[in-house]
Amino acid sequence: MAWAVLLTSNVRKRLKRLPQGIDEIFQYLLAEMRLSGPVQVDWPNYGKLREDCFHCHLQRGRPTYVAVWRVLSKQDKVIEVTYVGSHEKAHYGRLC
Repeated sequence: MAWAVLLTSNVRKRLKRLPQGIDEIFQYLLAEMRLSGPVQVDWPNYGKLREDCFHCHLQRGRPTYVAVWRVLSKQDKVIEVTYVGSHEKAHYGRLC
């Protein structure tokens, strides 16, 4: 069974402002999460922020773009993306 990946309303708004290349990379990340779940060790700077909360870089450099997501339900296989955007504006403590 595939994972369901939900986007917060804030993430949906931010997607409209992302550069096209970053949006395409983010869509690829979403596809991988749907197939294999929240643990994405092959992505750059992937890391666990706290229990059931993760992040990775979508693009390095300046600005660096990141994505943050959390597991809402392991049993029902539901992931929620809580942030996508520049690293500078990511407040990791508030995102999970």
